[in-house]
Amino acid sequence: MRLASKLTLALVFVMCAVLSLYGYLSVRRERALFEADMRRDEHLIGIALRAAVVEIWRRDGMGEALRVLGEASEREDGVSFRWVWLDAPAGDRYAPALPAGEIGELSRGTELFRVRRKDERGGRFYTYAPVAVDPARVGAIEISESLEEEEAYVDASMVNTVTTIVALAALSGLLAMTFGQLLVGRPTRRLVDKTRRIGEGDLGGPLLLPQRDELGQIAREINAMCARLADAQARAARETAARIAALEQLRHADRLTTVGQLASGIAHELGTPLNVVGGRAKMIARGLPPEEAAESARIIAEQADRITRIIRQLLDFARRRIAQKAPADLAQIARHTLVLLEPLARKRGVALRLDEASASPARAEVDAGQMQQVLTNLVINGVHAMKRGGELTVRVERARARPPADHGGAEGEHLAVRVIDQGEGIAPADIPRIFEPFFTTKDVGEGTGLGLSVSYGIVREHGGWIDVESEPDKGSTFTVYLAPSGEGPARPAAGDDAAPSPRQGGQAGPAAWP
Repeated sequence: MRLASKLTLALVFVMCAVLSLYGYLSVRRERALFEADMRRDEHLIGIALRAAVVEIWRRDGMGEALRVLGEASEREDGVSFRWVWLDAPAGDRYAPALPAGEIGELSRGTELFRVRRKDERGGRFYTYAPVAVDPARVGAIEISESLEEEEAYVDASMVNTVTTIVALAALSGLLAMTFGQLLVGRPTRRLVDKTRRIGEGDLGGPLLLPQRDELGQIAREINAMCARLADAQARAARETAARIAALEQLRHADRLTTVGQLASGIAHELGTPLNVVGGRAKMIARGLPPEEAAESARIIAEQADRITRIIRQLLDFARRRIAQKAPADLAQIARHTLVLLEPLARKRGVALRLDEASASPARAEVDAGQMQQVLTNLVINGVHAMKRGGELTVRVERARARPPADHGGAEGEHLAVRVIDQGEGIAPADIPRIFEPFFTTKDVGEGTGLGLSVSYGIVREHGGWIDVESEPDKGSTFTVYLAPSGEGPARPAAGDDAAPSPRQGGQAGPAAWP
């Protein structure tokens, strides 16, 4: 039920209760006044009749006195007069109409007034005026008057009262409903609509209530709250944008750091094709037969393309990107990452291997460039940890796992990308801190302490988490857990056909990776 309707019903109920009480008290007061008037009139009549009866009784006897009393009774409309003896037995013509127990005070000469309702004679008002005419017996004049006029008057008063109550209740209810809708219902609906729009994120359009009551004050406070929320929203948007920009700069700096580490390995990788180009160019300069010159030119062009692909791959990894999530095959991302890192790993005596179990597509909704950065950081950390060389394995598979407590969620199937090294491992005391910014256990010049922190942030933004298992002197396993996307064939990246397995070593990767 609406507020205006509740207020209207409450007002009508209270008004009806008050008017009913007033009507009841009014009827009682009028009845009491009516009976007081009857008592006063009959008292005066009794005094006059008593004097007349006593005089006639003494002068002309009882019979004449009773005859005069009877004539007086016939002349009065609605009032009757009788002579009664208190000691007359019931049923006697001179017996009182009321029981002896109710009129016992007459024996002491006291005037009595009694109201008798709903008896066999109907409701009547009785007055007994004692008369001392016989020393041996107590007599009195019984004056009785019908209460029909009183009852009719009271009934009319009750009908008028009820009619007035109904009319006032209807009128007040109509007025209360009308003014309730204008003063309470309509402003309340506008307040509810405004709060609903605020809940939906719409902070515009101030609520204008001209009234100066509590509802108007609520509307003004809501408008002020919306203004403060809009300012806070804009400030939060600016802070979020600044935070995102700072994260992007941090990630870009981490990529540039990785590019610096890759430079030495790629420089060696470029040495072989450059030597081939230089040697073939010298052969052409010394003068070769046309067939041999054409063959040397073709080899020079192939080596130049190879150099271009290597440099373009490095520049593509280093450039700044805008995060764009799309279904991608994690196995392909791992393959391209290992191709990029092959020269650096080979220089340190580490062989990179992509597990054959990764041949089946493992698609997830990710930003491929950011995910390549995550794998690059994890692989480089593993390479740095393997000071005595060895084999580093990347495995992409499906696995059931339960997210950590700070991540939340139930156990389920996830895509797992595992980077398994044979390095020195991580001390148990350092494992809780490895994802902190600028925390590193590497030698000076080998890392900034940002790689794992950046990787952790990227994976969390993708709805996943990174798990670490490590034993000193036995190696470490970093596992990236992501939610799988819809099943379907993996979408090959541009130039993927030209990307060899990292175990084949030294070949150029794709020209670009999104």
